Amino acid sequence: MVYRAIGLMSGSSLDGLDIVFAELQEVSGKWEYSIRAAECFPYEKEWEQKLQKATSLSALDYQLLHTDYGHYIGKTINKFIERHHLQYQVQLIASHGHTTFHVPSRMMTAQIGDGAAIAAETGINTVSDLRAMDLALGGQGAPIVPIGEKLLLKDYSLLLNLGGIANVSANIPEENIAFDICPANRVLNLLAAKSGKAYDENGVMAATGDVDEKLLSKLNSLDYYGQPFPKSLANDFGTDIVFPIVEKSGLKTNDALRTYVEHIAIQLNKSLDQLLPKVKISNPRMLATGGGAHNSFLTERIKANIDHNIEFIIPDPQLIDFKEALVMALIGVLRWREEVNVLASVTGASRDSIGGAVWIGQD
Repeated sequence: MVYRAIGLMSGSSLDGLDIVFAELQEVSGKWEYSIRAAECFPYEKEWEQKLQKATSLSALDYQLLHTDYGHYIGKTINKFIERHHLQYQVQLIASHGHTTFHVPSRMMTAQIGDGAAIAAETGINTVSDLRAMDLALGGQGAPIVPIGEKLLLKDYSLLLNLGGIANVSANIPEENIAFDICPANRVLNLLAAKSGKAYDENGVMAATGDVDEKLLSKLNSLDYYGQPFPKSLANDFGTDIVFPIVEKSGLKTNDALRTYVEHIAIQLNKSLDQLLPKVKISNPRMLATGGGAHNSFLTERIKANIDHNIEFIIPDPQLIDFKEALVMALIGVLRWREEVNVLASVTGASRDSIGGAVWIGQD
């Protein structure tokens, strides 16, 4: 059976709402996919500010934002459907929402963007709250993308996502292992903003800076990096802990960017040092996606820091930008089929789970 589903992702870098319309089909236990349409809807300044301030709101204002953002997502989907002439073709919507709070130690995570509002606006059945069940089972709730990597991207043994937060996963038949590495684009973009830029295109600014060893040492000594996996990061680790450390260093923006790029590269290599002995992959191939895969200076420094014999692959721009939204579509389809869509081997939960709340949008 072919499923025609929309997947949505709003990353911690706040660059916009990624939407994918994909055809997904299972044939003899193997999944195939085709991206029929994909687009990023950049956030207007008003929405960017609202999402940035979400965690500081009162309980009532937070819930109102949750509802308003759901209606915004629904209206944006309608715009996407109209632009790409997809009327009456979409069977299901799977929305990740925008992460606000993430406290695995208390079995709690929150992604705003009310699924009921999305279903009401679009008239299409919607799956939301994709992580909550895993948290209830004692998991980190993250990463959840490895289920999609396992089913859709089997040709790659390692997958690196360079998004607002960088994470890595080992894609092997026996057991999937994945975890967050460190904040990435969220911090790089905040630094670029100090020079009036949304991001450091191709790492041009970072490439002209110098590494500050004192700052680099301070960043690398943060407690999180010494923790064993599975582990995950909330957005505020980058915004409230890492970014202030970089700012207090008093470095020029280019030097701060250069130092932080090196920090990402070093932490990835350390993560591979932890990961590879446990999975014992022969001839590993690593697929890099997420906005940071467009940053040629960052990817150069990553390749230069890797001590292991790994083939580093950057795919076509569509997969770079929309892999996570594609996987959300698959997660929604799996939920609709009542099949496992979150892997305990990745999150540390007590068992695999079928995550997501279903909202019926049709009459």
